[in-house]
Amino acid sequence: MGGSDRICATVTECSVIQIARISAIKQGRTAVKPHLQYVSLGHKGELTLTPCGTFSRHSSSNMASPRCQWTWNPVAQNDLFARAFHTCTAIRDKLYIYGGVKSGEPKEPPLGDMVLLDPEQELAQAVSVESGFRRSHHDGALLGDRWLCVAGGWDGTRRVSSVFSYDSVEGEWALWAEGPTNNPPVGLSSHTCTKISDYELRVIGREGGSRTQRRYASVYSLRVNPSTRTYWYKEEVSRTASRSGHSATLLPTDTKQGKKGGYSLYVFGGRDSAAIDIAGEWSKEKIHVSATPCPRLTEQLARLVATEGAARSAPKSLRHQSCAVIGPFLVVYGGETLTKSRDAVCNDLYIYDTRTSPRCWSHFPGSERQHKRVGHRICLLNDRLYLVGGFGADGKTPCPEICTLDIP
Repeated sequence: MGGSDRICATVTECSVIQIARISAIKQGRTAVKPHLQYVSLGHKGELTLTPCGTFSRHSSSNMASPRCQWTWNPVAQNDLFARAFHTCTAIRDKLYIYGGVKSGEPKEPPLGDMVLLDPEQELAQAVSVESGFRRSHHDGALLGDRWLCVAGGWDGTRRVSSVFSYDSVEGEWALWAEGPTNNPPVGLSSHTCTKISDYELRVIGREGGSRTQRRYASVYSLRVNPSTRTYWYKEEVSRTASRSGHSATLLPTDTKQGKKGGYSLYVFGGRDSAAIDIAGEWSKEKIHVSATPCPRLTEQLARLVATEGAARSAPKSLRHQSCAVIGPFLVVYGGETLTKSRDAVCNDLYIYDTRTSPRCWSHFPGSERQHKRVGHRICLLNDRLYLVGGFGADGKTPCPEICTLDIP
């Protein structure tokens, strides 16, 4: 089969889409092995598969500029991926993409589907067309390497704080029951929900509403029990600066500041500031978060932050960005700048290096407008960092492309 051939197959909404391997595509003298294929819905319900393996790092359109030495390489495209303010979770070598919105139109209801992408097996699957739970601007965490626990979000009519889960083994959705001591927030959206253990999550911030929310952000412990499907919120005494559309992540505690070893919850973004809040500290024994091995990416990021002339500046006035922990580095990408009224969506890469004392940020401006993102997700899977969904440069058109970070 030639590289320009097309393959058509009629499928139902819930069927598995096997992305067939195709022959190598000749570009000059170089044979480029395709990673995945573009998938698009053709006429009369036919699914059209066309080659997506032509994205080579040697292509002039994808080469990293001498200034930044990094780029995003497209690996797949599908309208199923076109969404923003969703979640993307790595579960057993696959990416599970849930919820979000298709446009910036406030009257359009959020999505309630789950889409699976298996890059290694070249497999895409709509595992659930309609879950019964429509959410956007939500957050969640993986429990027991099995259950995707979702907390809060916008359901199309109001902000909620309820909890439900998706069982990735059984393929089942379940609404969880409130525990007897539940003290929930009024409603949650554009908040963060960070896993501390398989039985405790930490929820911070939210959008809009009350007068106090403009002064500070409440911090909640969310206790969860996957076996009984129950949950209960407890408001903590500590608070952070008021934030929404921020990021929160566990990092090793900075022992150089006289603190004991363990983990701290770092909170940043979501307000007109570059300040970082610490929203809790735990000993190593109380944390149930295992580090994902990523030697290739770690080595590449170490090389990038050592680049001569790299700007040492932190993200400021940024919201709806996405972040991922890769070895000793925290990687932050995209978002929108609160201080801009026009062209606010950005494509900048920030790296927080925990090896140094004091710890420091490195800033690498993006040069490719087509990779501007807001309301997207970056997700680590098998030593590759994936860029999934989000609105593009105009802040309202969802991106159907999935890319991986390439640092030559």
